[in-house]
Amino acid sequence: MDLQLKNKVVLITGGASGIGAAIARSVGQEGGTPVVVDCDSEAIHKQESEFRALEIQADWVAADLCRLENCHSSVALTTEKFGRLDALVNNAGINDRVGLENGTPAQFQTSLERNLLHYFHLTQAALPHLKKSRGSILNISSKAAVTGQGGTSGYVAAKGAILSLTREWAVDCLASGVRVNAIVPAEVRTPLYEKWLAQFIDPEERLRHITSRIPLGKRLTLPEEIAAMAVFLLSPKAGHITGQHLYVDGGYVHLDRSLT
Repeated sequence: MDLQLKNKVVLITGGASGIGAAIARSVGQEGGTPVVVDCDSEAIHKQESEFRALEIQADWVAADLCRLENCHSSVALTTEKFGRLDALVNNAGINDRVGLENGTPAQFQTSLERNLLHYFHLTQAALPHLKKSRGSILNISSKAAVTGQGGTSGYVAAKGAILSLTREWAVDCLASGVRVNAIVPAEVRTPLYEKWLAQFIDPEERLRHITSRIPLGKRLTLPEEIAAMAVFLLSPKAGHITGQHLYVDGGYVHLDRSLT
């Protein structure tokens, strides 16, 4: 299927690793131009080499999105270089474990800066350009926003707000034809997830316990499976889809996790 993304410019935050990198790769393989915004210079350098080998045209902006001015400059640099912006993928964030009992007010606020505020700032900066292209916005949330997780109030507050903002922005953007949707991943095999698993005494046993609770296939979701949904939602093929929360999770949230 031709998703009609050829020459489309897609700004992807946190796009140098994990889910963001998979989305950037898929956009490039569909003929689009991913512009990756990330603060990890080592990951950017590795991705540049990978994309050259794949003959993917892309660009990179090294920036810490906790700084408001970097959100605006990332959009400005993209539109100045390419003359357009067709889609924004808000993806950057980290589960920083700022919990109800172990987090200070300052840490909670910092968690919102890491996981939520840049979604608003980037979207506000990108919107005039997306209106011109009648483009789309894709927000990456988390199953923790709807299931709860424990010990991670900052991250969950941000991810829950992202789902609400998806609906709010979809309404705001109806007249301009800009579509706004969210993907809700659950357990996804990313480098950050692998790092989290490694902290356990028996990572393989922990992984077996987690995957036993994933109804479809008893396995983790792959980043490429999130990316496949992402490029579809960004494409004109999804031209009448807006305000939706799409779960790519092997049935984790909506099916009984006690199924055998």
